[in-house]
Amino acid sequence: MASYRHLARTCVMQTIFEIEFKGGASVDPQAILNSILDEFAPKLTEKKFARDTLAGVLKNQKDILDIIQKYAPEWPIEKIARVDRAILEIGVYEVVFAHDIPPVVAINEAIEIAKHFGDNNSQKFINGVLSSVMKNFNEKL
Repeated sequence: MASYRHLARTCVMQTIFEIEFKGGASVDPQAILNSILDEFAPKLTEKKFARDTLAGVLKNQKDILDIIQKYAPEWPIEKIARVDRAILEIGVYEVVFAHDIPPVVAINEAIEIAKHFGDNNSQKFINGVLSSVMKNFNEKL
């Protein structure tokens, strides 16, 4: 189960990256996700997790970006690398809005994706931001 979710998260990250790269408003996010799933995860049989995660991120994106900005105040949103921002969006969504995923799992998954797609500092940055988010939002729960 974990491996298919990791692959699904990776496809969602690539989708968020592509949406932003193409300008956002004029693209069909689910069509992009389907294309990425077909190309990079053709044997993934359970695609609902990926679709639900993408829909949740996009539905809550303004709040997610506000949270990222609050917990990374030294880094304006537009200065955060697109890949890191896409990983953070998924991580914040899972920590704050997806109540069926343990926050520690969401953070570990984000770090693993950052190891593969980010630069040398990505995993530390993402871990720091998401750990702060988790601490703050767990105290409120």
